[in-house]
Amino acid sequence: MTEKGDPSQKLYTRMRLWEFPDEYVVEPTDGSCGSCMEISRKDGSVKLIDEVPDCSSVRVPKIQKIFGVIGILKLLAGSYVLVITDRECVGTYFGHPIFKVSSLKFFPCDHSLVNSTAEEKKTEAQFKALLNVAETTPGLYFSYDVNITLSAQRLYDLGDETKMLPLWRQADPRFVWNNYIMEQLIDSKLDPFLLPVVQGSFHNFQAAVGKDILDVTLIARRCNRRAGTRMWRRGADSDGFVANFVESEQMIQLKSYTASFVQVRGSIPLLWNQIVDLTYKPKFEIMRIMESPRIVERHYLDLRKKYGNVLSIDLVNKHGGEGRLHQKFANAMQHVAGDDVRYLHFDFHHICGHVHFERLSILYDRIEDFFIKNRYFLISEKGEKVELQHGILRTNCIDCLDRTNVTQSMLGRKMLEFQLRRLGAFDAGESISSYPNLDESFKLLWANHGDDISIQYSGTPALKGDFVRFGHRTAQGVLADGCNALTRYYLNNFVDGTNQDAVDLLQGNYILSVSRDVKPSSQKESTETKASFPLALGLILTGLFFAMLSLRNVGHGLRNLIYAIVWASISLGIAAYVRANGQMFCNRPSLHQSRR
Repeated sequence: MTEKGDPSQKLYTRMRLWEFPDEYVVEPTDGSCGSCMEISRKDGSVKLIDEVPDCSSVRVPKIQKIFGVIGILKLLAGSYVLVITDRECVGTYFGHPIFKVSSLKFFPCDHSLVNSTAEEKKTEAQFKALLNVAETTPGLYFSYDVNITLSAQRLYDLGDETKMLPLWRQADPRFVWNNYIMEQLIDSKLDPFLLPVVQGSFHNFQAAVGKDILDVTLIARRCNRRAGTRMWRRGADSDGFVANFVESEQMIQLKSYTASFVQVRGSIPLLWNQIVDLTYKPKFEIMRIMESPRIVERHYLDLRKKYGNVLSIDLVNKHGGEGRLHQKFANAMQHVAGDDVRYLHFDFHHICGHVHFERLSILYDRIEDFFIKNRYFLISEKGEKVELQHGILRTNCIDCLDRTNVTQSMLGRKMLEFQLRRLGAFDAGESISSYPNLDESFKLLWANHGDDISIQYSGTPALKGDFVRFGHRTAQGVLADGCNALTRYYLNNFVDGTNQDAVDLLQGNYILSVSRDVKPSSQKESTETKASFPLALGLILTGLFFAMLSLRNVGHGLRNLIYAIVWASISLGIAAYVRANGQMFCNRPSLHQSRR
């Protein structure tokens, strides 16, 4: 499991970026003596060169240390190179260092903008603003030496020939965040520069269990097939790929044994959305209901191929909008349920309420047979397979964040106790709570895991995180949930449309016309294109201000009363218009042309 690939395919770990007037040159500085990569600042073309060009008084370059080239994105009038400018080592995976991206930066190859029209320059400026948003993408991880897109079981099963391939060719494309923007580097056969990056989470800790040291690692891998923000990416697409699909792998190392347990989460695999409209809970809309069985079947067929048996745990409410969605999901699952696919509904809010999360034991009692039968992956001290994980637990609520993380942390806790008894570290009557340091570290591990996934999808830490972190609800946690819920409301309505555009641009979900003869399409001026919530709010407050001012002077004549009524009516009219046309006043994605 610790063997590395062919040294000739090894990735460069440290580089210098030389910024010349006409090109960028990326020079390996890790002692590998490899070729340099030259990137034209005129058209973004790349090629290998033997050494850095000579510098002169006319060509004095800027020099910057970088730690990886993530890819090249071609826009309307130029290309942009995305590089890692800072990193942090956060742990190891099978003995190899894992790094978190601390800082990203786009470098423009846009000299052709000089000859662009004013309209093209304006459009390019809008795209560049999205790149500024993309530079702040959270939760990006990578390794120069080991394929972190694969779970321990899948990594173990790789053939010797595959292990000799470059990391990008071994990787599961679902979990390669920069899959699309690597394409130009792949076409140019620049393997030593091709660094696959995963978006997700990586946390670990060590704790004493008796005389032994237990090492626990928790990894999240987010799928790129339906990537995006909470309110703009819901449900599934027509191919069965779902929003917020995350593979979570809990690994332990003890007594030279290595064990791995994988769970997944993902949105309800129907065609549905919940478009923001200024209300706190927008209405659920289910589209093309007749296609639901086919889409659900595609989704679970893919899960069976990748993971084996599937137990789908549905945590949504039975009533209201969630209830209608649950019923459609349950009906569609009747067409795919069988020996290798089971569906279980557990009304989390009805059974557990807002504080009694210990009642999740009711859920565990109902799934214990599947849980034990489908096992986990285990490697002996000799590196031999002892156990295989034969199936997967798939958990969902509406967002697959808060209720889901509480449930998955409970399942991870049960599995860890199960494994520690198997390895002789726990007696039959012992549990994680018998070891305070282990208990506290494990709760913190899953709380951080849930926060990371939630931030990437919704913009805030997970709700109900205090239960995962402390084992019970706290007044501070309830207050934090209220603040996070309001923050989500603000982000969903007024920020995430732009964030969704940035995601779509990086994932190749929008095709840009790069022909010099084609002008970008321009929208006609309309109320919809000019709609602005700050402007509407300003008009409402202005009307109310003048209404109050007039009311103060009502005693001076009937005219002031009429003015007060008129101004109040204007304010109420604008407010009613904004309320009735809420979607128009929200921050919406503007890139609509789908690539997939």
